[in-house]
Amino acid sequence: MAKCNKCLKSSPEAAKVLSLCAECIRKAGDEYPAEFQEIHARSRERFGLAASPPSAVGGVRCGLCQNECKIPAGERGYCGVRRNEQGNLEGGTAEGAAVSWYFDPLPTNCVADWVCAGGSGTGFPKWAYRRGPEEGYVNLAVFYQACTFDCLFCQNWHYRERSLTDQTHTAAELAESVNAGTSCICFFGGDPTPQLPHALAAAKLARKQNRKRILRICWETNGSMSPLNLEQVMSLSLESGGCVKFDLKAMNKNIHYALCGVDNTRTLENFASAAKLIPQRPDPPPLVASTLLVPGYIDEQEVKAIASFIAEQDPEIPYALLGYHGDFLMTDLPATSLKQAEGCLEAAKSAGLKRVRLGNVHILR
Repeated sequence: MAKCNKCLKSSPEAAKVLSLCAECIRKAGDEYPAEFQEIHARSRERFGLAASPPSAVGGVRCGLCQNECKIPAGERGYCGVRRNEQGNLEGGTAEGAAVSWYFDPLPTNCVADWVCAGGSGTGFPKWAYRRGPEEGYVNLAVFYQACTFDCLFCQNWHYRERSLTDQTHTAAELAESVNAGTSCICFFGGDPTPQLPHALAAAKLARKQNRKRILRICWETNGSMSPLNLEQVMSLSLESGGCVKFDLKAMNKNIHYALCGVDNTRTLENFASAAKLIPQRPDPPPLVASTLLVPGYIDEQEVKAIASFIAEQDPEIPYALLGYHGDFLMTDLPATSLKQAEGCLEAAKSAGLKRVRLGNVHILR
């Protein structure tokens, strides 16, 4: 049981890696405490990742995400995959990305499976092959091995142990893997953001090669990409019947920084921009939100704030609350409790959202 270094209260829901409770983090002030920065610097050092987004004078600017890295010659950006090679930006392009993929039979464990065309049949026959779940078809799940965040609770952190250069694939290789049974492609990770040039090229090529049939393009992201890239991401999903799934980690800036190592301003701005495009194709829903219920930190207060923000954009936006199990640097935390999940569910509904559900219920304690 960890003890909060500020208020000295002990709790099984205070992570040792932070040694701070949610309330004390919220009260930390507008400036992110140096102790948060040090925690994330240590977590990244073991994987050879930059402690913070580089801002070298004369460095090459990346611009793919909110971190706006200015990368020194011969070094890498915060994500670890974008690099400055003799003044040229390399990594994550159509010519090669740190990526892997596999086929996942539908219906699958997707954040949006309860509202998307592949999981529910909504939009049939234009956007779905079946009136219900697309049994007999597959999702091409594309995992990008890099991220623009540094979440201490990451559920997919093992990609950091792999080399970013030993096994790369071109966008054409990925597009060519689409087969006759593929009805959707989902780009996730890590996060697709730091390798969006590759993902966008692969998605466009796959759509071109399969123009006479349904092939939805979906994304699962922290939403930190540049506004220009967001436009392309949303456009591909809107025109194909797919959706963009934003993982809204936290609303309070201190909580977000403590848990994820970066600011959430760009994510919220991008979500609001994406919501404005919903009227172009409201069904199947093109925008979906989710939040991982990290015990002790993402509580009813945090969920209500997130849900209120979503409802301000459009109360019909689907919102999934996901059960958590201890992982990465927060293995000492227990799984999300049924009490926490039900309280957060009610908080989201009370904020005005009309479509909310609990996911990963099998791991709730």
